[in-house]
Amino acid sequence: MVDEKEEVLFEGTPAPIASLGALLISILTLGIGYLVLVLRAKSTHYRITSQRIVVETGLFSKQLNQIDLYRIVDYSVERPFAQRLLGTGNVVVETLDKTSPELRLQALKTDVVGLYEKLRVATEKEKARRNVRLVDMEHQPS
Repeated sequence: MVDEKEEVLFEGTPAPIASLGALLISILTLGIGYLVLVLRAKSTHYRITSQRIVVETGLFSKQLNQIDLYRIVDYSVERPFAQRLLGTGNVVVETLDKTSPELRLQALKTDVVGLYEKLRVATEKEKARRNVRLVDMEHQPS
């Protein structure tokens, strides 16, 4: 197996204001709510590469969760109306990982459809590189 250089596809934190409700809370609390939202957003860091997804959470105590791309079985993109207005979106990843069967990357400040496409291509390359084949047993004829 030849190791390929790992390329970063996305790195960053969720948007502090990811919905109209969060925007309304920020306005009604004269910015105090915004500070809480910023702290919450800064406590999560996403790093998506051509080989893995790493999610680090926590302000003082940190937790690291890593999913190798070859374990991904399905993706979906969520772009609710409010998030489209604010320029954010979510990517939901279903995996074969026992600890994280579903991983939600929320309020990403990027073109989530473009990121989805890059992630899909990188996943297929990683599966081919590792010679991984997934078989859908639900739809097999008896």
